Amino acid sequence: MTEGGRFTSRVGAIAASALASDLARHPGPKHGLLIDVPAGSPVLDAAVDTLRPDDTLTVVAGAAAPEVREHMRRAGEWVERRVRVVETLAEADPADSVISGELASGGADEVRAELDGLAKHLNPGAVVSVAVAAAPFLAGGAGEELDRQAALFGVGTDLVLRNAPPVRVHRLRFSPADAALAERLAPLRRTSSVRVGRAYVDSNGVAAAAICLGAAALVRRARPRSRLWLLPALVAAPVSAFFRDPERTVPDDPTAVVAASDGKVLGVDVVTDDRVGDAEYLRISVFLSVLDVHVNRAPVAGRVVDQFVVDGGFVAAMNPLAEHNVSAYTLIETPRGTVAVAQRTGLIARRIVHRAPVGSLLAKGERFGLIRFGSRTDVYLPAGTATVAVSTGDRVRGAETVIARWLPRSARS
Repeated sequence: MTEGGRFTSRVGAIAASALASDLARHPGPKHGLLIDVPAGSPVLDAAVDTLRPDDTLTVVAGAAAPEVREHMRRAGEWVERRVRVVETLAEADPADSVISGELASGGADEVRAELDGLAKHLNPGAVVSVAVAAAPFLAGGAGEELDRQAALFGVGTDLVLRNAPPVRVHRLRFSPADAALAERLAPLRRTSSVRVGRAYVDSNGVAAAAICLGAAALVRRARPRSRLWLLPALVAAPVSAFFRDPERTVPDDPTAVVAASDGKVLGVDVVTDDRVGDAEYLRISVFLSVLDVHVNRAPVAGRVVDQFVVDGGFVAAMNPLAEHNVSAYTLIETPRGTVAVAQRTGLIARRIVHRAPVGSLLAKGERFGLIRFGSRTDVYLPAGTATVAVSTGDRVRGAETVIARWLPRSARS
């Protein structure tokens, strides 16, 4: 990760984009720190591409420093003024975002020591982004240590299947970030989604489709004269389509609260829910059919302060009793109070995917999870802080449809 020579695997352009994603979303002015990259590295190019006029970047290149300086000179005066190339980490200034340019390898103790060495070069709330081979037999002790660090300090991961080998990008934050920063962040793009034709499919859909096609191959091999293999083969396409992950345009309105998912509004009511807190909340419930996009998005910008799963049943999501189904709650701290999103299972849906650990900063409209096969999302806003913008029966699109608007603070009850 720094100068020990243990990180020898190269990462491709897509994984490089995932590594640079936190730096890219930071509104700036910001200072980035990039370690262990040679000239021409996709990670170097991805980091430079994130820079804005007031941003700066330090590149720790070790023995490759002369070649990297020349590479920056050839990139032009604009880049050369903003990128400083040094040989050792000791020469670097504290940064808002740190990127390791090579895949982590070696033992757990080595990775832990590298991360400890980076601690003195981090501004408060800074994020460290590092990639490791996704396969445990390739990741070894480095993968085990990064999994441990992610459990303690992780604020997000990306599984990048379109890399050879596939890699997992970990984002770690060792000190709290200011929740107000979330309102200035751009949504973090999930580079683990795979492009299929003109659309993107979540990595869960890629895995599900692969299972279907694998089953088809096994059936055909076991029973070559039968056409039973067609059944799992034909299911692969609609299964992957269920996990489609379209891009969305978030309204440029600071008062807007957006839908957490696609679907139909089931109800708008004021409730108390001891799973969220003692206060009253304005709750907007949306039902997702199997035909809807099931990627869930943050209705507001803020910091994740709690995330928990509540046990329950599996009644049909359109049934009022579905509010007692198995549910995953995400509590988001905002300047206007705590907002909660409940991802609820349904009759068919039995699996909730959550990707925003406690401590994560979520931009408005940012992906934070999904629910598999028919479900419901409930958005809870502190009562008296917002006016409703939808009605029961309305169709909404996640991240795009405005479901409520914040009231001016002077107008709140």
